[in-house]
Amino acid sequence: PAPPTLAPGPSGLTPVFKHGPRTRQRIVALTFDADMTADEGPRARAGEHFDNPQLISTLRSLKVPATIFMTGSWAEQYPAEAKAMGSDPLFEIGNHSYSHYAFTGDCYGLPRVRPGQMRAEVERTAAALRKAGVEHTVPYFRFPGGCYDSAALRALAPTGVTAVQWDVVSGDAFAKDADAVTRQVLEGVHPGSVVVMHCTRSAAPTTERVVRAVVPVLREQGYRFVRVSDLIGAARKARPHAGA
Repeated sequence: PAPPTLAPGPSGLTPVFKHGPRTRQRIVALTFDADMTADEGPRARAGEHFDNPQLISTLRSLKVPATIFMTGSWAEQYPAEAKAMGSDPLFEIGNHSYSHYAFTGDCYGLPRVRPGQMRAEVERTAAALRKAGVEHTVPYFRFPGGCYDSAALRALAPTGVTAVQWDVVSGDAFAKDADAVTRQVLEGVHPGSVVVMHCTRSAAPTTERVVRAVVPVLREQGYRFVRVSDLIGAARKARPHAGA
């Protein structure tokens, strides 16, 4: 079956999903951004690691499903890894733009996408994922930096994606204290939560350790790990009129 999406927002804007139903059903989605900006290719070719194979291996060994939001430039730099992740039924791959440039102004210092290029950022990434052989793609888009406005939502509406945000900020980006990130995740998770993390060694070196610490604790608390598509499906069941 096709992955569930949300109905368009007001005036046909791209819908935005932040978390699943706050019910007694303890489900949580771990999401990982595979970030790489369009101008970081030379750094990658020089040896900087924008991937994190150990993290993916840990998710597999712990049998934790996850949604990975991948930039087109990342898929082009690591096509074999992208294909392997996208062929694993444990994971689903979402769209994170091609360049990882911001869709609004003043977004963590990221360069800004020209308004007329926003839709192309999504479409170019979809093409890069197909070229890499990624199978389990979902029609979900994560804005770089999580920054968006009505103009960005309007620009992406023709693509039919659901924008996926989060309600738990792990704080793993550029963090060096894995214990602090672990505490932040555990304190933030509620039923239906979407946790944002990263799978880039250079920018998030503690993430694999955090996952190893967080997963058993949440499981002891009765949580079950699911993909974003499962959370959206649960949201649609809870509010059928929100589904599309």
